Amino acid sequence: MALIVAIFLPLIAALLCWLKPLRKIAWGATVLCLSASFVLAVVISGKVLVKGRAIGLAGWFEVDGLGALMVLLVSFVCTLAAVFAGGYMRHGNQQAGRLWWFYCNYNLLVFALIVVPALADPNLVWVGVELITLFAILLVGFESTPIALEAAWKYAILTLMGAPISLLGFLVLYWAYRGAGGGTAETWQNLQVMAPAMSPNLLKLSFLLVFVGFGTKTGFAPMHTWLPDAHSQAPTPICAVLSGVKTSVPLYAVLRLLSIILASPEARIGRWMIIIGLFSVGIAAFLLLQVRDYKRMFAYSTVEHMGIILTAAGFATKESASAAVTQMLNHSLTKSLCFYTAGIVLLALGTRQIRDVRGLFRLSPFAGAALLLGALAIAGAPPFPIFLSEFSILSAGIRSGHITAVAILAILIVVAFVAIMLQVNSMLFGKPELDYSTAEAVPLSCRTAVLVAAVPVVVLGLFIPTPIHSLLQLAAQQLGGH
Repeated sequence: MALIVAIFLPLIAALLCWLKPLRKIAWGATVLCLSASFVLAVVISGKVLVKGRAIGLAGWFEVDGLGALMVLLVSFVCTLAAVFAGGYMRHGNQQAGRLWWFYCNYNLLVFALIVVPALADPNLVWVGVELITLFAILLVGFESTPIALEAAWKYAILTLMGAPISLLGFLVLYWAYRGAGGGTAETWQNLQVMAPAMSPNLLKLSFLLVFVGFGTKTGFAPMHTWLPDAHSQAPTPICAVLSGVKTSVPLYAVLRLLSIILASPEARIGRWMIIIGLFSVGIAAFLLLQVRDYKRMFAYSTVEHMGIILTAAGFATKESASAAVTQMLNHSLTKSLCFYTAGIVLLALGTRQIRDVRGLFRLSPFAGAALLLGALAIAGAPPFPIFLSEFSILSAGIRSGHITAVAILAILIVVAFVAIMLQVNSMLFGKPELDYSTAEAVPLSCRTAVLVAAVPVVVLGLFIPTPIHSLLQLAAQQLGGH
C-alpha cells in the first residue's frame, strides 16, 4: 500500500495545483505531497531490506533493492528541488499566473520518474520513460525565451527519435521470452529466471535497440547533444531533476536489461559497453576544458558520470556492479547539489557565463562556499563520495583484468577533474569585476535546499550508514555479475 501511495501522491499534488481555488498554494501543496512521498520511500526501502521485496500490486507495482534505491533517490531529489523552486521561481520574476502551471507539470514529471522503477512490467517501463520525456519537454521550455524553446525542441526531437527504437527492442524481448516458453506475465523477475533459455541473439538485439533508444535519454555520447542545451536553459530546479535523476531512470532500465543479458550464458556485450562508456567519458572530459557556461559545465559532467557507470557495468563483476550502483547514488545526490549551487550563483549575479564571474567568495560568500563544495564533490576529490565510488570502479576493473580500460578511464577522470577545478577556480578567486552591491540576496528556500542537499554529500564521503550500505548491496545483486 505504501508503494502505491508514494507513486500517486505526485499525481494528487498535480491535481491540487490544477484546481483554480488552490493555485495560490501550488508550491506548498507540491512540497507537502512530495515530502510525504519521500517518507513513504524510506518506509518502502526498510521493507525491502527486511523482506527483499515490496509489493504494491502484484505483477504491476513491485520493487526490489534496485527499484527501492531509485524510488528513494527520485523522491529525495525531487522534494528538495521543489523546496528550491519556491524562492527561485518567485525571484525569477515569473508571472504568478503561470507558476501553478509549472508546479502542475513538475508533479507530473515526478510521478513519471517514480513510477518507472516501481513497474514490474518492462513494456510499461517504456511507457513511463516516454512520459518522462513529454513532461520534461514542457518544463525545459518553461521560460519561453527563444533559446529555451530551441533547447526544448532539440530535446524533443533527439529523445523522441529513440522512442520507436526502444519500443522495437522491448517487442524483441517479448518475442524471446515467449519463444523460450514463458507462460507467465512478462516481468523483470520472470525475465531473469527465463534468461538462460532465451535466444542469445534475440537478447543481444533487444538490448542493442533498448540501449540506443534509451541512450538518447540518458545522454551517452554521441547521443548527448541535447543534454547541455536542455540542462542550461531549463529553470534550475528542473536542471537538478534532469541531471540528478532523469538521466538515471532510463539508465536504470538499461541496467535492468543488462542483468538479464548477464543471466544468459551465451549473450555477452560487456566489451561494447566499456567502449561506449569510455567514449562518453572522453567526450565530456575534453568538452569540460572549453565550456563557457557553468550550467553547461555541470551538464557535461553528467555525460561523464553516465559513461563511468556504463563502463563499470560493462566490467560485469559483482564488485563493479556494487560500485556502479554506488556511483548512481553519489551522482544523483551530488549533481543535484551542483545545480542548486549554480542556481544561487545565477540568482546572485544574474549571469551564466564563467568569464563574467570573478571573486565570487567576496561577492557572495554563501554562493562561493556552495560552489566550491559542489565542484570538489562532483569532480571526485577526496573524501567526497564520488571519489570513493570511482576508486571502487577502477579497483573492480583492475581485478577483472580490464587494465587498458582502467588506465584510459583513470586518465579521463583526471582530465575532467582538472577541467572542472580550473573553471571553478577562475569564478571563486581573483578581483571581482562587479560591484559588491550587485550581488543579490539568496532566498531562504534556496539556502535551505542547498544546506540539506550538502548533508548526504558530506556524510557519505566519511561514513555510509548500515541501512544505505545494505540497500546498495541488495541493489547490486540485481545487476548480476560474476
